[in-house]
This record gives sequence, C-alpha cells and structure tokens, in this order.
Amino acid sequence: MSHGPRSGLAAVSSALLAMSRHLEVRDVLKTIVASARELLDAQYAALGVPDDHGGFAQFVVDGVSDEQWRAIGPLPRQHGILAAMLQEARVERLADVRKDPRFEGWPSAHPDMSDFLGLPIRDGDEVIGALFLANKNCPKREGSCGFTAEDEELLGILAQHAAIALTNARLYERSRELTIAEERSRLAHELHDAVSQKLFSLRLTAQAAARLVDRDPARAKGELHQVAVLAAEAADELRAAVVELRPAALDEDGLVATLRTQIQVLDRAHSARVTFAARGIRALPAAQEEAVLRVAQEALHNALRHSGADHVDVTLDRSGTGAVLRVTDDGRGFDPRAVRRAGRHLGLVSMRDRASGVGGRLTVESAPGKGTAIEMEVPGG
Repeated sequence: MSHGPRSGLAAVSSALLAMSRHLEVRDVLKTIVASARELLDAQYAALGVPDDHGGFAQFVVDGVSDEQWRAIGPLPRQHGILAAMLQEARVERLADVRKDPRFEGWPSAHPDMSDFLGLPIRDGDEVIGALFLANKNCPKREGSCGFTAEDEELLGILAQHAAIALTNARLYERSRELTIAEERSRLAHELHDAVSQKLFSLRLTAQAAARLVDRDPARAKGELHQVAVLAAEAADELRAAVVELRPAALDEDGLVATLRTQIQVLDRAHSARVTFAARGIRALPAAQEEAVLRVAQEALHNALRHSGADHVDVTLDRSGTGAVLRVTDDGRGFDPRAVRRAGRHLGLVSMRDRASGVGGRLTVESAPGKGTAIEMEVPGG
C-alpha cells in the first residue's frame, strides 16, 4: 500500500465507519465497493450477491461508468473464477486474470483487466457475497503493480466488516417489512371494526326510519338525515384506509410523484381543497422518503378528518441535501401544549418517532381557531 501506518489506519477506519452508516442493502453494497477500491487503490471494484440459480441477485460496480455498465449487458453468471470464489469460498489473487485456465472472456464492452484480487464475504459458513478488485494503480511506473499479500489481508478485514454491515442491513429491511405487514394488518382490523360498526348503525337507523315513515314523517326525516351522516362517515373511513393501505410505489415513482398522486386522490375525495407543491427536491434515501410519506399521510388524515379545514396545503422543499415537508390547514386548530390528549389523538407521537427514526425533526404550530402547521425536516444521504 502507498499509505503510511497512520494514514493507512485512518483509511481503514474511514471505510469501516462508512459501511456502518447505511441501513439499506443497496447503499451498503455500494459503500463496500467504493471503500474497497479506494482502500486498495484499484481501478475497478465489484461486489456480487449470489442468487440460487447460478447468477447474481445484486451486482454493484465502482470504477465503471453508467454508460459502460449498460453497454456491458446483463449481470454476470457464476462461472469461471467467480464460481470458484463462491463455491470453494477461497481467495483468488492473480497476476493476470486473462491467463488463468478458468478465464472465459468478457462481453465486448467490458473494460480490460489484468491483475485480480477476489474473495468471498462470509456470514459463518454461508457465502453471502463476492468482492473483487482489478488493476491496481501503480503511479511510479507504467503498467500494473499487482495486488500484494498485504492487500489480500486488508481486503479480508474489510470483507469481515462487510459481512456484518450487510447482515445488519438485511435484518433492518426484514424488520421494516415485518413492521409494514403488521401495520397493514392493524389497519385492516381497524377498518373492519370501524366500518362494521358504522354499517350496523346505518342499518338500524334505516329500519327505524322505515317504521316511522307512515305514522311520524317528521321523525322519519330526522332518521334519514342520520342515515346520510353515517353513510358519509363510513365512506370517510374507507377513503382514509385505502390511502394508507395502498402501496407507496416509492421505488418506482419516487417521493414527489407518489405524494402528488395521493394528494390528487384526497382532493377529489374530500370537500376541502388539497394542494401540493414541490421545489428543487432530489431523491432521498429510501428510509427518509418512506418516513416523509407516512408523516404526510398522517398529517393529511388529521387535517381532513378532525380540523374542519376548507384548505390543506402540502409543500416539499429542498433543504441542503435533505428536504422539508410542511402540511398546513385553515381548520379549527388545537393547543399543542395539551400533548397527552391532543398529541395521542392526532398521532403526533408516531409522527415524531418517524422523523427522529431517520435523523429528522418534527415541529407543530397550532392554536384554537388558528389552523395547524406540521413541519418535518429530514437530512439527505
């Protein structure tokens, strides 16, 4: 390595810290690859997560442009040296990969590579990935230096920590999937209970109106008015649940498009005017986007169900590398100091938890008769 002992230790420390910062699997993979390439001073680095069908479920590269990567074509298969690394779980350090008898060639757009260092990433006895580098930079003379035993040892340390970071990211994503499934199940139960009660009341009130229509038309008219009220409440329950249960489509459409679509639905479904504007927003990490979406949904639900507002406005503005969400209404407002009563009723505790869970903050401005403004600020990646 070209680093001295102090700078080398700092570089290793920096790489390990970078890996531990991310919770999303894709972000962890990209950080591992970038850290490995920088740490070992190589032109190219890649990391593949194997699937069960002889290919790779995920494959991340560093040192190859997006245009080059698209030109290379489909993900590689587990053959040749890659297969040996995965199946035999051993390190491969080669002076020239092209001269190895297992070498089977590359696609035409693939960059030319010579010296090669690859090793498996293991979680116990399971191989969960393969990390490889090619073309070590050699500033003092032309050509490639070749990877050393010291490089191999350093990459081995990195791979051990990569296994921990990748396993933690997978556990986090699995935990989040379970949380979402539990939330959907809870909402389904609440929907069933709430709508069942409304429909039961609706049926009883309609029956009472039918019995009164001949002998007491005035009272029957009152009962029918109550039927209309109950039907509207049942419809509101359904609308609110449908918006929460609908998949967010964040991966496909992004935060801005997803929010815009949901707000358009709410604007059509409610008498209140619901508007949305986004300014200068960049893509955020997946966890931040989901938190912003969920807080926006909760704040909109509160404004449309409880505030009596004529107008609800949602804005999403860029703030550094992050974003600021603001949901304001001209409704009846409340006293934010009454946290135990109003806070729980309006979901402020869960909104604050969602914000703090992604390193953000939530502020609430309201007063009786003055409307409400909920603001959430989240950092970027």
